[in-house]
Amino acid sequence: MSFLPTMVEVLKQILKKPATNLFPAKYLPKSITGFLGKVAEGKAEINPPVPTPENFRGKITYDRDICIGCKICTRVCPANAIEFIKETKTVRIYVTQCIFCSQCNDACPVHCLHMSEDFLLADEDRYSGNLIVE
Repeated sequence: MSFLPTMVEVLKQILKKPATNLFPAKYLPKSITGFLGKVAEGKAEINPPVPTPENFRGKITYDRDICIGCKICTRVCPANAIEFIKETKTVRIYVTQCIFCSQCNDACPVHCLHMSEDFLLADEDRYSGNLIVE
């Protein structure tokens, strides 16, 4: 009977409404600019984005004013995405390495790390300002 908890979870997932964003249009238009023109004219509409679910783990935020430099977050990060900067006693977080597990948030004694609702993190440069949190 060890498969019973697994089956219960599978049924929950099957019946649960998906939390994914639809493509902005119902069907891919032949011309994006033509489609946007139709949207401006009111002849077509864009699908609204789905709100992020409760307790969503998006891009990490960091409040450097509260941070005490204890380095606990660097020790608990399984992806080694957090680097401690000795000169300023602050941390640098590489979002491209982060696995969004939230262990650093849970371990931080002063709660200077938080998970935001930001999830659109694509960028061409892995070291851009958008993908490094300081």
